[in-house]
Amino acid sequence: MTRLRSSDDDTARGTGGTTTTDTADTADTADTADTTGMAESADALLAAARQGDSTAFEALVTAHRGELYAHCYRMLGSVQDAEDALQESLLGAWRGLSGFEGRSSLRAWLYRICTNACLRLAAHRPRRMLSPDHGPPRRDTADLGEPVTGPVWLEPWPDDGPAPEPEGRAAGAGDPEARWLRRESVELAFVAALQYLPGTQRAVLILREVLQFSAAETARILETTPASVNSALQRARRTVAPLTPDTTQRAELEALGEDGRRELVDAFMTAWERADVSALLKLLTEDARFTMPPLPAWFDGRDDVVRFLTERVFATPWRLVPLRANGQPGFACYLREPGSPAYRIGAINVLTVRSGRIAEITGFLDPELHRRLGLPPEHPAPARHGRDDSIREER
Repeated sequence: MTRLRSSDDDTARGTGGTTTTDTADTADTADTADTTGMAESADALLAAARQGDSTAFEALVTAHRGELYAHCYRMLGSVQDAEDALQESLLGAWRGLSGFEGRSSLRAWLYRICTNACLRLAAHRPRRMLSPDHGPPRRDTADLGEPVTGPVWLEPWPDDGPAPEPEGRAAGAGDPEARWLRRESVELAFVAALQYLPGTQRAVLILREVLQFSAAETARILETTPASVNSALQRARRTVAPLTPDTTQRAELEALGEDGRRELVDAFMTAWERADVSALLKLLTEDARFTMPPLPAWFDGRDDVVRFLTERVFATPWRLVPLRANGQPGFACYLREPGSPAYRIGAINVLTVRSGRIAEITGFLDPELHRRLGLPPEHPAPARHGRDDSIREER
């Protein structure tokens, strides 16, 4: 806990006022009282919920809902599947609350229910993937293939959705470092790598390394032994390590700094809206990728990416709205079809950054996904008929 420090040296030495130790002891006492009060309140809510009080049950689970939702997303790689699993889990928890005996925390009990719901759902669904897992890159910009439908593509996680934050100080609530770690645990590359794991290994890796449950707690959640948990964790680590970059997006974005991140987003947005290919070239790494599920086509290498943008994407005018997804910079992308004055949602683009440049543009084109994420169907600002629009219309 952060202790208060007096700005008065005499007070700090214990002369002329209250010492910092006294202040800290007072704070610790208040903190203990708060914790005791919270525990008593939770016990009262639990007792009421067991008597059938749905309002008390909702109050109990509200503190955990965001982190459980994020857990389901990591397990399943889909916002929609995560919502389904969470709803099933909370319904199961409500119906089975009388069976909760308090031998573990309520949080651990809820994670047990959610994890098992995810494992059941995952057993009947194909692995969620990104475009490079589906097939090789293409060079022909005229043939993008037919959309691959069904629950096969990894979906983006909206950063403005329910916060994936554990409860309580011990879990790091309110700690900026802990928040960063949780954001890191929903990065596209990490969530995509998780999908390569068998269900139990996936659950073990998330419970142990993301959520910091002990081996014993994880074993109770999965109804197995600590030895089996440790064995599964080692196998999961070996699988995931080569599938994830050495440097996380968190570290890449931190290295850019706030000004650098803003400059990169502004430069990309301006270049895209103006169809400025030369400016985009400067922003992309030499091995940049562009993917666009549910279309199977994707392009590998800066030259092929820029050629695709020039020949296909920039044939229509665009407006971009910055957003964040999976802890990474992104955009809601609106395009204006010929003869229409309105810019309508066409894609969500998520950027992957490496050494200050853009290494991958992951585009999500599914209109149903856009609706589920609550994106406005039209650009919120009036269409700007400026220099960039006229250039593309002349083409």
